[in-house]
Formats: sequence, structure tokens, C-alpha cells
Amino acid sequence: MSGRYAAALYDFAAGQKLEDAIFEDMQLLSTVFHENRQLRVVIESPVMPADKKENIIHAIFDGKVNDVTMQFLLLILKKRREPALAGIFDSYVQYYYQSHNIKVATVTTAVELDAELSASIKQLLEEETHASIILREVVNPKIIGGLILHVDDFLFDASIIGRINKLRAEFSRNLYQANF
Repeated sequence: MSGRYAAALYDFAAGQKLEDAIFEDMQLLSTVFHENRQLRVVIESPVMPADKKENIIHAIFDGKVNDVTMQFLLLILKKRREPALAGIFDSYVQYYYQSHNIKVATVTTAVELDAELSASIKQLLEEETHASIILREVVNPKIIGGLILHVDDFLFDASIIGRINKLRAEFSRNLYQANF
């Protein structure tokens, strides 16, 4: 359901030449809904009257989002589809990325990357995928060293812990035999 609402909104926004403005609104809304659990609970509550939800939406987002976005939010409230809001926001962002040939890559390292290395990884990924890359960096000391790169369905694990786990799996399959 979230995907259908997001697709309909994206198609409408593209027809009105507003997909960039709506994209920014969807990112804002997604951030607000993901970071404010209380707001999400109130808006998604089936016992809260629709008019109070509308008042809350107006109080928070009036003047901060495009009129099309505001009307869309009010339509979702009218149709009683509030639990799908977070999914709709995320789905819209995915539609936007897909139509603008943007891919999100996550690179996980044991220590923070310097700006030069980060830029070179991004450039390499853009050349390989023929897409614009948004590079998200995650620091996880548990991987010990190396990096783990994830783009779409592609996972490249060049971490020390990944190699240790591969060796552990190999040794568990090929047990040493003393009487060889």
C-alpha cells in the first residue's frame, strides 16, 4: 500500500514539475516521523479523532512543506492510512532515487574514513554503477580492519572479521586428519 501511494504522489509531482520539492518534503517528513516516536504514536492512533490529527499536522508542517505535500498528508488522514505514512515517505524517496539514477552505498569500516578516501570510493562506485552515489559511512570497530561495501544487492566484504569467519567456516568443513 505504501508503494502505491508513493508512486501516485511521485507521478503527480512529476506531472506538476514538483518532484524535487516533494522529495525534500518527504525527506523532512521521514526524518521527523522516525525521530519523534510520540508524534508517530499520536498520528497513527486509531482512537485519536481525525480533526485533531489534522490540527497537529497543520501546526507542525504548515509553511514548511509544499501545498501538494500538505494536501497529500490530509488525504492520507482522511483515508485513515496513517500507519503507512513512514513507509510512504521512504517509498517516495526510493522512487525519486530510481528515476534520477541515484544509488545509496554503505561503506562500513573499523575507523572513520578520511575525506580523500571517501571521495575516491564514491568516484569508483559511480564509475562502476553508472549512477550517482550517496555514500553513507558507518564505523564499526568489530570488523577489525578493511571494509564492507553494500550497494543495492551487491555486498563486498573485505573486512578482517569477514576473512576470519570464512576461515572458520572452511576449517569446520575440512577437518584436519591426524593419520593422513
